[in-house]
Amino acid sequence: MFNENFMTVVGKEGVVSIVTCDDEGAHVVNTWNSYLAFPGENRILIPAFGMRKTQRKMEKNNNVLLTLGSKEVEGKMGPGTGYLIKATGIFKNSGPEFDLVKSNFSWANRVLEITVSEVKQTI
Repeated sequence: MFNENFMTVVGKEGVVSIVTCDDEGAHVVNTWNSYLAFPGENRILIPAFGMRKTQRKMEKNNNVLLTLGSKEVEGKMGPGTGYLIKATGIFKNSGPEFDLVKSNFSWANRVLEITVSEVKQTI
C-alpha cells in the first residue's frame, strides 16, 4: 500500500494535513511527516497532544483525509509530489500503539491511529 516513492516523501520533512468532517463542516489540523509511524501494511500512527476538535469530529464521523508531500521528490510532472490518503481513524490513550508513540514523543497524550483504505499520488 505504501510504495517506495510514498515512503521517500514521508522521509522528507513536510506538513501533513488531517481533514475531518461532521454535520458542522470540515476541520483541518496539521502535523509533520517525521511524526508518522507505520506499524503495519495499512496503518499510520500520529502523536497527538491537541487535536481535540479533530477527535470530536471523528467521534461523529471516523472518515479522515490526509495530504502530504515534498518538493524534494520527483512527481508526475516534475519536481515535487504529493499524496492523498483516504482512511478511518480513532484516538487512543493506552495500548501498544500509544506506548510506541509515547516512547518517541514524550509530549503525546494520545495517538491517532489511521487505517488506510487508499493512497493516491496527486502531483
